[in-house]
Amino acid sequence: MKPLGRRGKALAALLLAPFAALALYLLAAWIGSSIPRNSGWTEAAASEPGVDIMVETNGIHTGIVMPIVTAHKDWRTTFPSAARPRPDGRMPTHVAIGWGEKEVFLNTPTWGDMKAKTALRIVFGGGEGLMRVGHYIRPAPSNSHRTLRLRPAEYRRLVARIEATLPPLGASEARVSHRSFEEGAANYDALGRYTLANTCNQWVGDTLAHAGVRMGRWTPLAGGVMKWVPTAD
Repeated sequence: MKPLGRRGKALAALLLAPFAALALYLLAAWIGSSIPRNSGWTEAAASEPGVDIMVETNGIHTGIVMPIVTAHKDWRTTFPSAARPRPDGRMPTHVAIGWGEKEVFLNTPTWGDMKAKTALRIVFGGGEGLMRVGHYIRPAPSNSHRTLRLRPAEYRRLVARIEATLPPLGASEARVSHRSFEEGAANYDALGRYTLANTCNQWVGDTLAHAGVRMGRWTPLAGGVMKWVPTAD
């Protein structure tokens, strides 16, 4: 077999570059998500005041599930969709909040619907942020919906961080939702730029860490978030 010439080596390097970049990204994500923030944190005990939330995942995307109404926050005042019946006519009890890329949340129900320009924008410049709000009825704990019990002060910090991701409104304005391809969900304008470094999962990790929850420092992938949340017993 002939040895590769200069052009052949350059072509081989060009073809291998995306795979090398992906491998480095995954390695960096594993290392970054393994470095803890709030390393001494523990959940609120069942005997002390607290709010039960959930961290949900579908293997790719993570979100934060919270009761619509507690003594500390009524999400109906922030998201009008939380005050309306679901498509099945039942009133929701919980909101599931996730942040992500606007074009993906609005027009990309499957990977096959992903447009090349959307992918390139995320890789090289970043996409506009959007907040998706799902509406659940008494979600049950499972491996994909893991419960965390926060103290009242921690929950209030969580709420404040989520609300800080939303554009401010005037005194008489109400937040307007965008359509969603996910039945029963609503999308709302949000601040921030979605990039490979600042993903939906990084937003969840940062939001939980801001509340005081033990979490990895850089969590661009779903697994980097979920490895810090205990599974259901």
